[in-house]
Amino acid sequence: MSVERMVKVEESFQRALGLKKMVDRWQNSHTHCLWQMTLSQRRNPYAILRMQDTMVQELALANKQLLMVRQAALHQLFEKEHRQYQQELNQMGKAFYVERL
Repeated sequence: MSVERMVKVEESFQRALGLKKMVDRWQNSHTHCLWQMTLSQRRNPYAILRMQDTMVQELALANKQLLMVRQAALHQLFEKEHRQYQQELNQMGKAFYVERL
């Protein structure tokens, strides 16, 4: 075999080796992607359940906070009306009965 022929065979071998490495890397990445997809599919129901649980907790806290805000607003309204009634009664010369201890 001539030297030129051996060089061409060596170059072909190197190209084939490079292509084989590239195909191996592609297969590994493909396998890894498939593994990640199945892993996320297995984890996904648990993530959904955790999100739903978190949502339920947040809604409960939001309802509790809304109730507190509404109670505070109602309390302020009752105090305002009480002061208004006191002023009206004072203008008429009357007052609320307040028991003193």
